[in-house]
Amino acid sequence: MASVYKSVSKSGTKPSSSEGSDKKNKQRVLILTSRGVTYRHRHLLNDLVAMLPHSRKDAKLDTKSKLYHLNEIADLYNCNNILFFEARKRQDLYVWLSKAPNGPCVKMHLQNLHTMEELNFTGNALKGSRPLLSFDATFDATPAMQLIKEMLHHTFGVPKGARKSKPFTDHVISFTIADGKIWFRNYQISEAEVAKNVDPVAPKSKAVETELSLVEIGPRFVMTPIVILEGSFGGPVIYENKEFVSPNALRADIRNRKAEQYHARTLEKTKREVKMKALGIEEGREKGELDDDVLFT
Repeated sequence: MASVYKSVSKSGTKPSSSEGSDKKNKQRVLILTSRGVTYRHRHLLNDLVAMLPHSRKDAKLDTKSKLYHLNEIADLYNCNNILFFEARKRQDLYVWLSKAPNGPCVKMHLQNLHTMEELNFTGNALKGSRPLLSFDATFDATPAMQLIKEMLHHTFGVPKGARKSKPFTDHVISFTIADGKIWFRNYQISEAEVAKNVDPVAPKSKAVETELSLVEIGPRFVMTPIVILEGSFGGPVIYENKEFVSPNALRADIRNRKAEQYHARTLEKTKREVKMKALGIEEGREKGELDDDVLFT
């Protein structure tokens, strides 16, 4: 039987490209992290790898200064998109979206991340299914956001016929811009049968209709654009977010405010002690044998 199948398959003619065959969208994504990521960052990486069947996961990158080596790694795995998570001080996470090997490249600060295990939502989607991408209308307001929209589409949009992908579409990935940040959400397309009113006089018709709803699955996170580079992990800056404040600057500002408050309290306490001594007033408890004034008289 197998020999008959082979003979029939060999005798069959393949359709030529001139017959209107669709052009394949060959998009492959390389996903990896740097050293110093936390367990929450690793869980987010695993969630995204399970969500994107056209992705390829690689080991952690040892260097944080020579990121252009990622282009060579992407070439080895035959990937033309790179999703790189860079951890700083084991608490700050930056995400890089790059088109290898010629660019452009977008660097964003990722915060408010919640993995699927933390959220424990009721939604569920088939592993490897192709998602629908929903973009806010604000993405078309500026050229920078249009570029980011296109790169998000290439990274998170699973092409038809991709490796390990299923021929189903049962979830929606939403990108919304609010307060200068990009909000990422993942929803399941839930179908429920709802009975409808049927006229008894009218001829027989279907008494059930399908109602669609969205149920959040996770993960969820917020990305703040920082810079857009012309090349892949290098080149001139073509866009810079002037309103972005680094987490290091925020933490330094908090420490400085706490130091100023402590210095003001200490100065007030010293002024009070000097004033009470000048008036000859002793406040507080009586002096004991271990007080400085008794021991060192």
